[in-house]
Order: sequence, then C-alpha cells, then structure tokens
Amino acid sequence: MSPERPTESPPWGASLCPRLTRMSGLSAFSRPRAGRRGALALALVATGVAAAQLTCGLPGDDRPAAGDRPAAQAPAAAHDAVVEAAARAEADGKSGADAAAEAVSRSGDRWGTVYDPEEYAAFEQALDGRYTGVGLRVRARADGAVEVARVQEAGPAERAGIHPGDLLRAIDGHQVTGLPSTDVVRLLRGGADAVPGSQVALATERSGRARVQTLSRARLHTESVTVGRLPHGAVRIKVTAFTKGSGDEVRSALAAAPGRAGLVLDLRGNSGGLVTEAVTTASTLLDGGLVATYDVRGEPRSLHARPGGDTGRPVVVLVDGATMSAAELLAGALQDRGRAVVVGSRTYGKGSVQMPTRLPGGSVAELTVGHYRTPSGRGLDGRGLTPDLEAEGGDVAERAEKVLSGLGSPS
Repeated sequence: MSPERPTESPPWGASLCPRLTRMSGLSAFSRPRAGRRGALALALVATGVAAAQLTCGLPGDDRPAAGDRPAAQAPAAAHDAVVEAAARAEADGKSGADAAAEAVSRSGDRWGTVYDPEEYAAFEQALDGRYTGVGLRVRARADGAVEVARVQEAGPAERAGIHPGDLLRAIDGHQVTGLPSTDVVRLLRGGADAVPGSQVALATERSGRARVQTLSRARLHTESVTVGRLPHGAVRIKVTAFTKGSGDEVRSALAAAPGRAGLVLDLRGNSGGLVTEAVTTASTLLDGGLVATYDVRGEPRSLHARPGGDTGRPVVVLVDGATMSAAELLAGALQDRGRAVVVGSRTYGKGSVQMPTRLPGGSVAELTVGHYRTPSGRGLDGRGLTPDLEAEGGDVAERAEKVLSGLGSPS
C-alpha cells in the first residue's frame, strides 16, 4: 500500500520524522530519497537546525529493492563525503545542495536527502504543528490528477467551499496535474516570502464544473489527534502525525474517556513525527519501562515510558502500509509489551534515525546514523511490523471492536 500524498498541509499524514532531541519534525516526519527534494514530496507545505537533532525521513511510494541502490557507506564516511562535496561545489561557484544530493545518492543511504533552507524551515515548522497555508490535503490519483483528500475545518479552503473529492487543476495559473508533489507544495505555499494574508488562486473542478477562486493563506495549526466513539462504545483516538503536543492530546483524550471503555488507537496513515511525542503516547498506556532502543553511530541508547499510565483499559492499535517510523515504534512497543493487540496490515518499515547537518551554502543534509528496535529487539527497517490480526478496508474497525470485546471491554 502506498501512503497518501499530502501536499499542502502537514496535519494529515505529514511524514514528520522522529526527532529525538531538539539539540540540533516529520514526520516526523521516511521515504527512499533519490533526489534532494524527494523527502518533502509527500509531507510538507508549511513547516534552524542546531547540531544534533535526530530525525527520520518522509514516506515514499515503494520500498526500494536492494539492487536499486549502491551499498551503503558507513555513517561517518557518508557524512564526510556529503559535506566535502558541498564545500567543493560552493568553492567552485556551483550549487552545494546539488553536489550534496549527488553524494547522498552515491552513499547508498536510501533515507538520506538534502533540503534547501526554505524546505528545511518548512519541515521544522510542520514538526512544531503549525504552518501557513489554505488548509487542505491533496493526493495524486493514478491518472496523475490531484484530488482534494481533506479540508481543514474553518480554514481558507473550507470557507471558499472547496470539498473533499474536488480536483485541483491549477495553482496561480500553473497546471498541477502530473506535477511532483514537491512542486505542488511550493505553489500552494508561495515560497519563502509567503505570509498569512498572501493570496493564491486555485483552479478546481467538481462534477465537470470548473471554477477559479482566490484564497488568502492563513496561519493554521495541525489537527494530528482526533477523538470519536465507535458504534459499541469504544473510544477511537486517531493520530495522523506525532507533531508537538500530540502525546499530551492523547493523554487528555484518554483521561476524558469513560473509565471502562476500550481504546482503539488508530495509527493508520501515520507516517511518523517526533519520537518524544510517540514516547509520551506510550507513557499514557504503560507504567514505565522500555519503549525502544536505538543506536547513533554505534552508540546504544534507549527510550523509556514514564510510570503511571493507564494499564487497565483494553487497547487495540490499528496499522496499515502507511504506518511508519515513530508510529511503528509506538505500535511495536505496545505489541512487545503485551499492552495492545495490533490489527491491520504490515507497516511500512522505516526504522532508521537521521541526523541533519548544515552544509556550506545553507542547505541541510539528513543522513542515516542508526536504527531503532522494539523492546524485544526487533528491527523494523525494511521489514515493517506484522500485526497480530490481519484486516483491511472496512473490516478493520469491526475487527477492532470484536477484539476489544474479547479483551474484556464492555464495548
């Protein structure tokens, strides 16, 4: 299953890589990155970097076969080669970002990428759960058409009457059918100078009727956590990305839920986010203990839940092929710890850690420096997480409630 391609706002599926610390996102927020803008193609519309922020990448359409890429260099060697390539190019009056991207492609690092300064600033902004845009999510159809997947409540797009299912044909006169998602992102955001109040003309089509509207961009917040009830009383908390504060939102939602109601934690389509937020979410359901281990250039480290979580409520976690990175880390921890039954389909398989490095010229390279493992020692990179019970499509929610009833939930 291929992840959806959100191309305007990060709230719904932005691949905001797991950022483990703020010493030096996506995402938060995860894809094989063949080009320097490949990572941004699926996640960002809105989003510095200090010395040692750890992240993961953004989702791509397919897991690359081993034969499609060169053998990976050791992290230190790859890092040095990319920095040196950028420095040489800048000294020669050429693009350091392009030279770095070429070095990344030769390194064999399938998750490595290079962002220009604007892209990385957008990435950082999305990790913090805020962005400037019109409040819509789009996806590419098989025929290349760009379709509106969701419209953010009270955002400029909703106020303009744009609906899910509408086709997005052009942005400021630029045709978008068949365009790379990165280009759609840039057009929707308007570039580095775009601010709240700046205008963008969207050409849309519904049931064969075309219209062009001018919208004013606004400062918006992500909606990465939504709460609802299933037909038989179970609480459903859907987390689409681990942006800043999402872990506390899950905690608050669970605290407000009826005491004996079962929980369905829906991580389908969640392409990652801040690892700290995934650990906070794990702490909501665990009484301390190991969440994951990881290594950075061979140095072992670990992540632990805080004590005092809700350990009595029955829990089902929903996953699919677009569940990635920090979301896989969380699902794997709850599965290994016996705290939840995982239902759905095999997850994407993004279990590596990236560290960003500022390059000569201002661009940022993200290179793989290690991998994380579940509490039982399972590595998920390239493998994914196998659910306890396989289910797809409309059967997933029904199967989840049946599982909860078997676990003792009154639902």
